[in-house]
Amino acid sequence: MKIASRVGFGVLLLLLGGVWMGQGLGYIPGSFMTGEMRWFWIGLGCAVVGLGLVGLGIRARRAPG
Repeated sequence: MKIASRVGFGVLLLLLGGVWMGQGLGYIPGSFMTGEMRWFWIGLGCAVVGLGLVGLGIRARRAPG
């Protein structure tokens, strides 16, 4: 996976995870996910994976060679 696509996909997962966590906690109303803690945990998992991808992408960009 190229560095730019890894970082881009990581940012997308971070944003999606944030929305799902907000819905799971009831902060973002208007969905079947609102108030369902299951979506908080799914969103948290997506955000963690996204953060990892962004970190790997930035680390690979800084690596010499």
